[in-house]
Amino acid sequence: MMQNKYSFITKWQIVAPVEQVWDAIYQSAEWPNWWKGVLAVKTIEENDDRGVNGISEYTWKSILPYKLTFKMKLMECKKYENLSGIAFGELEGEGRWLFTQNGSSCIIEYHWNVFTNKKWMNYFSFLLKPAFKYNHDVVMRWGAEGLAKKLNTRLLQY
Repeated sequence: MMQNKYSFITKWQIVAPVEQVWDAIYQSAEWPNWWKGVLAVKTIEENDDRGVNGISEYTWKSILPYKLTFKMKLMECKKYENLSGIAFGELEGEGRWLFTQNGSSCIIEYHWNVFTNKKWMNYFSFLLKPAFKYNHDVVMRWGAEGLAKKLNTRLLQY
């Protein structure tokens, strides 16, 4: 069964300093406290002295009746500018967060390019690909809303 590739770009704009936004995203072990859909984050390996090479395991759930669990290894960390890592497990590929201060707001872009490793997802992808995209968009909207609430500010764009 062939793997299916999914590529998503999510853009948020939130009224907050880039430092606060970046810190909240970088501290992913805290995501379950404010990001609906993130069921669990378990640290497998801590980041090194440069703030990279750590591995965390994420379990996600959205509105469709399935969960996804995969690990991410943080490969690049440029404070207040970007974070990128590689995913492996039920999803494999890469994710990249980009952060830009724009006046009083922060623009956050997330690029997610992954392949699915769950057999049923690959088998039914011809039918379910639009549902998987919708599911991804819902989870990311929950993240934007949760981040705005966590930082006690306004979400300008999702």
